[in-house]
Amino acid sequence: MVKHILWSLSGAMLFASCEVIDYHPYDGKLSTDERHLNAQHIAQIEADTEGKDTLRFVLFGDTQRSYDEMEAFVQHINAQRDDLDFLIHGGDYTEYGTTAEYEWTARILQELERPYVGLIGNHDVLGNGDAVFRTLFGDDNFSFVAGNVKFVCLNTNALEYDYSNPVPDFEFILDEIQKTDAERTVVVMHAPPGSDQFNNNVKVVFHEYIRKFPNLLFCLHAHNHSVQVNDLFGDGILYYGCANMEQRNYLLFTLTPNGYTYESISY
Repeated sequence: MVKHILWSLSGAMLFASCEVIDYHPYDGKLSTDERHLNAQHIAQIEADTEGKDTLRFVLFGDTQRSYDEMEAFVQHINAQRDDLDFLIHGGDYTEYGTTAEYEWTARILQELERPYVGLIGNHDVLGNGDAVFRTLFGDDNFSFVAGNVKFVCLNTNALEYDYSNPVPDFEFILDEIQKTDAERTVVVMHAPPGSDQFNNNVKVVFHEYIRKFPNLLFCLHAHNHSVQVNDLFGDGILYYGCANMEQRNYLLFTLTPNGYTYESISY
């Protein structure tokens, strides 16, 4: 009799609490109506920067698990960077690729007063995280034009796909090279050549391809969790890496008709 009562109570509690159960962290069911955020923000960036010959943008990344630091970052940017045109998230929104992590991060970043675009990181691919990324943010390879500069953003997380997918996607890169819709170029990725995630069998070929972009200024990446400036191939094309969000640091770039400058800023 007692056992029967206990089972009945357990069943009642289970059914009463069904509305608050997360059925599976990788179910991919977003509770937000937000979709294709990159496309929305790119439209704003391109409209806001049309005809501009000077651009200011921020590179940050690897925000996984750093929610307090991310909230402080958003407050800092909104208070200090009123001359900013846009921001680039270098990838790793999440630690485990779960839907909840994506939503938590997107909810914080939506408070930014300037538009941002984001790349997919290696942690973002875990589980079915890449599918969630495509739903929430859009394609994992994309480009946009700000002023007279084209930003080519690439998925370089080859290891997470066991090298079975075209990562990096050379067809996409070639197609972008053939589009002469800007005078200068910046290439952005999560994992740089030589890192554990990059398909280093093709790193030299990759670099030779991106060198074909008109007036390649430099390359940007995240992933390594530290501020880095490297001439990886000894040809003068620099790869700039940003710190992870836990370190409360970001890179600020200013592009002018005569060149560019950058700053490493702690907040």
